[in-house]
Amino acid sequence: MDVLERFNAAIGYLEENLDGEIDYAHAAREACCSLCHFQRMFSFAAGVTLSEYVRRRRLTRAALDLQSGDERVLDVALRYGYDSPTAFTRAFRAMHGISPREAKSAGARLKSYPRISFHLSVKGEQEMKYRMEKKEKFRLVGYKKEISTVGGQNMVLIPQFWDEVCADGRYARVAALADGSQTGPSGVLGVCANFRDKSFDYFVAAATGGPVPDGMEAFEVPAHQWVAFESVGSMPDAIQDVWKRIYTEWFPQSGYEHAEGPELEWYSMGDMQSDDYLSEVWIPVVKKG
Repeated sequence: MDVLERFNAAIGYLEENLDGEIDYAHAAREACCSLCHFQRMFSFAAGVTLSEYVRRRRLTRAALDLQSGDERVLDVALRYGYDSPTAFTRAFRAMHGISPREAKSAGARLKSYPRISFHLSVKGEQEMKYRMEKKEKFRLVGYKKEISTVGGQNMVLIPQFWDEVCADGRYARVAALADGSQTGPSGVLGVCANFRDKSFDYFVAAATGGPVPDGMEAFEVPAHQWVAFESVGSMPDAIQDVWKRIYTEWFPQSGYEHAEGPELEWYSMGDMQSDDYLSEVWIPVVKKG
């Protein structure tokens, strides 16, 4: 079963349980990855967070139920995970533009958010440049922040962390650490590691064998086979587009799958807002099967 089939199996589980309790860890197991990886990969591939997708699908189904029967609004609200009619009415109105009670009327105008299905898209419009790298274990030192993945917060929190690090001088202190003594990529890295169900650790770090300065932490990256993807363009849009293409275009046809390990972003020196700014995404991989 390839990555797209796995994701479609996870979507099938979600759809079967929209009117009940959803075990997101179970959905992640259907996709054969950790919950944190599943949430992040889903966001990149679908363009919407996992929780937002479920919310929209439940409100779509709720509208159909209200239109097709004589059920009370409270019963429909409870079925789709809302503890009170007030909370349900607020969410329903935000999506459909009318109240649940108004939705029961003939001729009510409602919105439908369709079920997602993942397919390989072969556009051929833009090449992806990558290379395979084998690296022995190496040591990183830098600043760490715990990042929540709930509701796609990671897409906001990581850029905020970078703004803070660049503004207060910590970026320069990290850049000064790179000493060429390690096998890892040189220069400043963004590192996603220690993945948990609803969060992971994010480091702004550099590979070094030197001492750990005050306020920083060391992190050892295990030996891995890596695939490094080139990104050219202003940050963060260019590199986020590369992430999406990795999961929707490269993985489904590569013969590789994500290994359990940290993910790295490498950044070159220069203007990050330049149209020709160079960065890379490094992902640990293993052969399927």
